[in-house]
Amino acid sequence: DEAIQHQVDIIGLSGLITPSLDEMVHVAQEMKRRQFNIPLLIGGATTSRMHTAVKIAEQYAHGVLHVLDASRSVTVVSELLSQQKASLLQRTREEYIQLRDDFLARQKTKKLLSLAQSRERALQLVFDQNTISNPKQTGLLPLPEISLATLKPYIDWTPFFITWELHGPYPQILQDEKVGEQARNLLNDAMRLLDEVIEQKGLQARAVAGIWPARRKGADDVEVITDQGTQTLHFLRQQSEKAAGQSNYCLSDFIAPDVDDYIGAFAVSIQGIETYIQQYEAQHDDYHKIMIQALADRLAEALAEYLHAQVRTVYWGYATDEALDNAALIREEYRGIRPAPGYPACPDHTEKETLFALLNATEQTGIQLTESLAMYPASSVCGWYFAHPESRYFGLGKINREQLSDYAQRKNMAEETMAKWLSPVLLE
Repeated sequence: DEAIQHQVDIIGLSGLITPSLDEMVHVAQEMKRRQFNIPLLIGGATTSRMHTAVKIAEQYAHGVLHVLDASRSVTVVSELLSQQKASLLQRTREEYIQLRDDFLARQKTKKLLSLAQSRERALQLVFDQNTISNPKQTGLLPLPEISLATLKPYIDWTPFFITWELHGPYPQILQDEKVGEQARNLLNDAMRLLDEVIEQKGLQARAVAGIWPARRKGADDVEVITDQGTQTLHFLRQQSEKAAGQSNYCLSDFIAPDVDDYIGAFAVSIQGIETYIQQYEAQHDDYHKIMIQALADRLAEALAEYLHAQVRTVYWGYATDEALDNAALIREEYRGIRPAPGYPACPDHTEKETLFALLNATEQTGIQLTESLAMYPASSVCGWYFAHPESRYFGLGKINREQLSDYAQRKNMAEETMAKWLSPVLLE
């Protein structure tokens, strides 16, 4: 409606989390239904050229283009508003047809194990007094107020520079022959703004975390025992065929099936950014607007890192002698993992609802879940704590309709609804 009212030349969509991918398909279908004839640009963290070619481009015939990042949209839009438009759209259409054909050909040859076979190849771990650590506290943890000054040493600066299209590990990027001077200038500006925010207490760190008794339930679920009763967490298992001796992982493998074990959860957020955004927008200061957003994201990740360290060394206490510097933390040299719903090991965003219920996260932190289960404020992180010494991150890969059906039944959700949430990992 807005595009029609304002007679726009181009529509752009940006996707932050995987549910946005289906919404983009829907927008393309709507543009076709309403007889649009303007190009559609696709971008954002969860998007890809392949997904655009396979899922979106075939829904709309008047130009669908994936743009890798916002800075490159300038060149693309310039071409679309010039005499080069027809040539660009034709080249892109031919490229996407080839990508789609190649993708579909690979899908036909991709082989997945049955769910039963995958479960037979589950990771077999030892659960005893050496691998199960009794927490010093259970339930919701009594976290003190956390200052931004405390978080400053925990910041991972490498993704900060990627925000500005400067690629390279920190701190080496500061001495890079090509971008070193730009990186140093950016870091100086960021430090000045960060110190100002810390002094003015313009942003606030909000956090909640908990640890509960838990046990594996069936093959792929985990039952969490709270003072109010039990909650079931649902996980998915890898189904790709692997070399002999390799396991097909599921996060439930890291929880004991027949003895008491424990699992944790957390949600953290950096809040107060709206005041800065309004100020910078009023001043037409895009530079500092992007800077404060990038800093808030880095502080949220630093808060997650700091809190995990506190859980390991104090509240759960299974790593009381841990002595890791920030570089070692970034390399994840500690024991345990903190996978987040929506990420490779557990791509189902609907599990955030269970996580938020366990933590009473909205009341505790102010974080809201949107209808697509994104978190607001955007500078927020949530996830689970697994403590087994052999717990590790992994990517789920593709699953088939058999596991989708089993998973939907376990979650008591309609298979069609679950297929929408899991479409990025579902092998059609």
